[in-house]
Amino acid sequence: MLYGGVETGGTWCVCAVGSGPEEIVESAQFHTTCPEETLARIVAFFAAGPAVEALGIGSFGPVDVDRSSPTWGYVTTTPKPGWQHVSVASVVAERLGVPVAFDTDVNAAALGEHRWGTGQGASSLFYLTVGTGIGGGLLIDGRPRHGLVHPEMGHIRVPRDSDPDRADFRGICPVHGDCWEGVASGPAIAERCGSRPEELPETHPIWRIEAAYLALGILSVVLIASPERVVVGGGVMDHPSLLEMIREQLKELLGGYLETPALADEIGSYVVAPALGDRAGVLGAIALAQTVEV
Repeated sequence: MLYGGVETGGTWCVCAVGSGPEEIVESAQFHTTCPEETLARIVAFFAAGPAVEALGIGSFGPVDVDRSSPTWGYVTTTPKPGWQHVSVASVVAERLGVPVAFDTDVNAAALGEHRWGTGQGASSLFYLTVGTGIGGGLLIDGRPRHGLVHPEMGHIRVPRDSDPDRADFRGICPVHGDCWEGVASGPAIAERCGSRPEELPETHPIWRIEAAYLALGILSVVLIASPERVVVGGGVMDHPSLLEMIREQLKELLGGYLETPALADEIGSYVVAPALGDRAGVLGAIALAQTVEV
């Protein structure tokens, strides 16, 4: 059986048809522009390709994931211009005539890593992406965690006033200022340093600061949700030594309080890079489609 997957990110939209990482028969990537154009390109891609049993969409958010809600499948209060309160899932389902599953892009990526990547074997998983924004997907018993709405971990608060190197930057989040995304996303690094992250040398002091911020946020999730594995991806994580610095900072912050090898000598197998790379989101959307009853 073939399934469709769509990852609608704030910058790029990725579509694919297949059944897993080794069985992708068609794919396409294009810029996320206005809703009308982007949704039309999604529909055109699947209408022109092989038939799919169901479609999964992992979307930037916030989104409405409550199936009983009249605005299920909508992007809601996003800061992305033009996308506030836009119906996504229902439009695609109606135009293509296929069942659609809908969730956040990071929950989809978490599903992909859990099914086919470094999250295999873990019943609970935290997937963190650090790039244009910061987002977190949480799986409990292999299923995305929802509640009143859905987790928006990129907007938790992280301490910044205890370190003089962190206290002088007010953050860039248009809503919360110095939330996690506001101080540690790729654009936050660029605003602070005057250069994009990929242009900064490995010895630049921002990387130690960045590792501290990321470890502080991960610490909060570990203490609250206690996931069995933490997967950290996104463009900012392309910096070669950042992942290891995060592990070191996380161990230091924990101070041995939680007695488990995963947070001590085995932390290298606990806080890990994604195996699926930048395909995690769209592959996770295919995994999401595979949960739909057809």
